[in-house]
Amino acid sequence: MIVHCDGAARGNPGPAGIGVVVTDARGHTVAEIAEGIGPATNNVAEYRAVIAGLRAAADQGARTVLVRSDSRLLVEQLSGRFRVKKPTLVRLHEEARALVKRFDRVTFEHVPREMNRDADRLANQGVDAWLAGPGRDWRPSKPPTEPLFED
Repeated sequence: MIVHCDGAARGNPGPAGIGVVVTDARGHTVAEIAEGIGPATNNVAEYRAVIAGLRAAADQGARTVLVRSDSRLLVEQLSGRFRVKKPTLVRLHEEARALVKRFDRVTFEHVPREMNRDADRLANQGVDAWLAGPGRDWRPSKPPTEPLFED
């Protein structure tokens, strides 16, 4: 299966969302996710998207997965070529790596944004949905203190 994933944050940090498209070997879409995750950084949103994508692929019974993302940082960190330094990203990285162990093989591939348009569209839908919720006129009045804002 192929998992296209993307995270979006309007502001960094700001209202964030994730988008995921899972396709089978013939290119047929078997799952889509558009979810608002609340205030977060773009890197946190990228990790939350890949975690959701891996879970969706597992739910579909995948044994081999190709994860495509336009986040070079995410791909390099999950491939083991870049270190993960920020505590919040370390926790998300560990969660993603634990999911990877559920498959026979997972490959991570960096793709240009143009090749990730559907996941990007869904991530932005997730942000829009979160912002449309009751009482969600998000304007930070002071620097964030929530640890999920770390990059």
